[in-house]
Amino acid sequence: MGQDSELTHTDHLATHFPISVKGIVFVGSRVLLLRNERNQWELPGGKLEPRETPEDCCAREILEETALEVSVQALIDAWVYELPNDLRVLILSYGCALQKPDIDIKVSSEHEEARLFARDDIPLDATPSGYVRSIDRWTSLRQTQLSQLA
Repeated sequence: MGQDSELTHTDHLATHFPISVKGIVFVGSRVLLLRNERNQWELPGGKLEPRETPEDCCAREILEETALEVSVQALIDAWVYELPNDLRVLILSYGCALQKPDIDIKVSSEHEEARLFARDDIPLDATPSGYVRSIDRWTSLRQTQLSQLA
């Protein structure tokens, strides 16, 4: 294969590399996770749409999936999730803050269940490690911000 055809092949692959934007939402000291059809716990979020910023995508997806309004605070992590069917998805995880203190989580048809977990109660065997790492990073950053305010 010549250099030109290799570039074309590589460029073509870029159009088939989905991006999913996820939000880390804490309610008090517990993090929101959703159980998907693969029986895994994941952060709320979804596919980046054309001409949409990752931050707008994150807020939109959380609202669609949970009926919660959030403000997107900071990009926390980026990692590649490899699904069993050889699909690779770039995951962007954003730290978020609830807009309203009173919450009424409504789970969309995209997920089986929503649950708030204390960090030590997250089922590690059913939660991809990239999500757990993102949660830990946002927890650490939030604690640093709180200690600076004190």
